[in-house]
Amino acid sequence: MARTVWDSTVGKKTVMAVSGLIMLLYLVAHMIGNLKIYFGAGEFNHYAHWLRTVGEPFMHYEWTLWLIRVVLVVAVAAHAVSAFQLSRRDIKARPTRYVHARPRASYATRTMRWGGVILGLFIVWHILDLTTGTVHSGGFQEGHPYQNVVDTFSTWYGDVIYIVAMLALGLHIRHGFWSAAQTLGAGSRRRDRALKTVANVLALLLTAGFIAVPVGVMTGVVS
Repeated sequence: MARTVWDSTVGKKTVMAVSGLIMLLYLVAHMIGNLKIYFGAGEFNHYAHWLRTVGEPFMHYEWTLWLIRVVLVVAVAAHAVSAFQLSRRDIKARPTRYVHARPRASYATRTMRWGGVILGLFIVWHILDLTTGTVHSGGFQEGHPYQNVVDTFSTWYGDVIYIVAMLALGLHIRHGFWSAAQTLGAGSRRRDRALKTVANVLALLLTAGFIAVPVGVMTGVVS
């Protein structure tokens, strides 16, 4: 039954919608946590340490954090695979161009695929930069996330990579949230305007919230 659902277009769209909403919830929490950097190194580092002790003593040190990471990896993989397979299915269904021009789609709709690729590459870079320290500039300091963040956004390329990725994220959320609502049956003629408004507000708040961190470093507010 699970294979039958996965093989169907509706099933893949449902997987995309659910996995996308899981990642959206994480992004909201992640943005709020990131903004703690404006309260100073002590507050931000304490927050980073707290993430590793959530659930203690029932959960061992970092177990909850690793559980969240596993869920996110599964969500990202499911989202990416279903998106790729749906794209391939769409191309096979229409191998030649339309005779008549299709209605002009929004910028977010036309860049969903490239936006997904940009975000996928960014996730890899972000992990190598601030989690493992593999590509980190200025000398990665284990247990000092505040200084690591400041180091990253003290470089022009760190700012450019992050800001471009967050702009792509905003466009992705703007279209993706509304599409997920339609897939899961929440959309209707009466609700469409409200859902699009929520999608726009979420995209704007998340984009602004994430970009506020490198801007804070660049302007010297965070140092």
